[in-house]
Amino acid sequence: MACVLEAPLRMSVLSEVTASSRHYVDRLFDLDPQKVLQGVIDMKNAVIGNNKQKANLIVLGAVPRLLYLLQQETSSTELRTECAVVLGSLAMGTENNVKSLLDCHIIPALLQGLLSPDLKFIEACLRCLRTIFISPVTPEDLLYTDATVISHLMALLSRSRYTQEYICQIFSHCCKGPDHQTILFNHGAVQNIAHLLVSTSYKVRMQALKCFSVLAFENPQVSMTLVNVTVDGELLPQIFVKMLQRDKPIEMQLTSAKCLTSMCRAGAIRTDDPCIVLKTLPCLVRMCSKDRLLEERVEGAETLAYLIETDVELQRMASITDHLIAMLADYFKYPSSVSAITDIKRLDHDLKHAHELRQAAFKLYASLGANDEDIRKKIIETENMMDRIVNGLSESSIKVRLAAVRCLHSLSRSVQQLRTSFQDHAVWKPLMKVLQNAPNEILVVASSTLCNLLLEFSPSKEPILESGAIELLCSLTQSENLALRVNGIWALMNMAFQAEQKIKSDILRGLSTEQLFQLLSDSDVNVLMKTLGLLRNLLSTRPHIDHIMSTHGKQIMQAVTLILEGEHNIEVKEQTLCILANIADGTTAKELIMTNDDILQKIKYYMSHSNAKLQLAAMFCISNLIWNEEEGSQERQDKLRDMGIVDILHKLSQSSDPNLCDK
Repeated sequence: MACVLEAPLRMSVLSEVTASSRHYVDRLFDLDPQKVLQGVIDMKNAVIGNNKQKANLIVLGAVPRLLYLLQQETSSTELRTECAVVLGSLAMGTENNVKSLLDCHIIPALLQGLLSPDLKFIEACLRCLRTIFISPVTPEDLLYTDATVISHLMALLSRSRYTQEYICQIFSHCCKGPDHQTILFNHGAVQNIAHLLVSTSYKVRMQALKCFSVLAFENPQVSMTLVNVTVDGELLPQIFVKMLQRDKPIEMQLTSAKCLTSMCRAGAIRTDDPCIVLKTLPCLVRMCSKDRLLEERVEGAETLAYLIETDVELQRMASITDHLIAMLADYFKYPSSVSAITDIKRLDHDLKHAHELRQAAFKLYASLGANDEDIRKKIIETENMMDRIVNGLSESSIKVRLAAVRCLHSLSRSVQQLRTSFQDHAVWKPLMKVLQNAPNEILVVASSTLCNLLLEFSPSKEPILESGAIELLCSLTQSENLALRVNGIWALMNMAFQAEQKIKSDILRGLSTEQLFQLLSDSDVNVLMKTLGLLRNLLSTRPHIDHIMSTHGKQIMQAVTLILEGEHNIEVKEQTLCILANIADGTTAKELIMTNDDILQKIKYYMSHSNAKLQLAAMFCISNLIWNEEEGSQERQDKLRDMGIVDILHKLSQSSDPNLCDK
């Protein structure tokens, strides 16, 4: 079995490598088993903490030989154990080392080793597997290729505290997404791991806790199960709350807060439960303070953002806890020139990761300002806040850009801020730039924000129009991505509201009749409703109605017929009848209804419908058609009288619904 080498080495380097390391590899091939064992032990001592030596031995082919010895039934248990230890040490080097080990099929060999009866050998294999699986280059799916592996690992949990620590660590690193969660859950992960939370070993408790934090994340099934599990007569949420206390290590406080957060978001714990309000939320706010380490502040802010994201009471509570809004402003000043970090390595690490703090702060600000106007005002009044968001929109890190757009979107829900801060900082400029060529996840949030900036009271509406927004939004309506189609059409709907005729004509030209029909036959009801909303806004004020119907009347009437005949819900039909009522309000446009017997029969049908909303909308059409002061009203009234409309009106005047009766 040959290993794949990462890159060819030059001969001079190779000879130097060979001289210093070759004898270690040669001894693995000795015929005397005792000398082989001593060779492996010497190799173990040579590679500890020496990355260069590790790389040399991999290049010289030590891995296939070690794996061969590890798998040989004739090898002594001691030799097999030492081989697993050396392989684990090699895996602790660089990512390239791990890749080389994976290329040599180390995982199946180690998993096979777990079937041995010898505990020390099992622990060595698990330790090595743990090191390989926590490397970012190892595909998690390798753990799930053989269905028997998970159940065997569950069975090994009871063997020793080391098997417990390593297996929990493997699970928490390899549990990515709902499929993995389901597999582990179905193999009894909750029952097998719960009692480890009260283990005497801190490492076991910690790894078990991490397991639960990834198992419960966005998973209602796991969360609902955890709520009712007891260990030594105590419910799991109570155990998690104990682990949140200030005297516990930070890592433990944070991870148990994540467990409780996931359970709360899944509906397993109420948002007003004291363990959330009095324990979890304050703990996460504590993690945001500037005396915590960078990664603790990041994780604390991101978890808190997730906890309060959809609950206005938790948002209000967080906003007044420990001056959180001001505390987050420090996330943008880090590390400062007067930083207290004396450890150069730490400073270097933090400089490279400072963008993660900005991302976390934007996320938390977005959650805090999601609903409450006063909180938004406080956020925007925080020093240089709008400038920070504008800068965030053009950062090189895609995660920071996304979080900045989310924050902007949250604040753009405020009428007051749209009229003031957003205008003062010309936020629309960087936003339009973001929309030019961003990945979909950013486009979705950025286009939602644009929808808000295009509302009629927003001063940004004019400059956005002048910067080519119509073309951009029309192209979004053709996207494969549903959210982008909805946002594109929604923004156009907002743009058309009380707009001048030129803008309306530009929208219709940009969309094209073909695309309009495409949107009206979209399978998603949201797209359909927003498209009807757009049509309704386009067909408002008489001169506009007459102008648009003179150029697009035939197609619009076709579309209306199509929808009224289709299998659609009440809201869709009501919106469509309202469009007809607008057309009926036109001076020349109303003739398109009066000369279309099919449409008139449909209006008559909906006047007698069982749903009052549809009856009202149909009557709006009739009242706009028969208005006395308008030319030709007598002829229209006669025609409708002949159709039996008056009889229906008589009947409706006896209706128990006061609105129908009045109309």
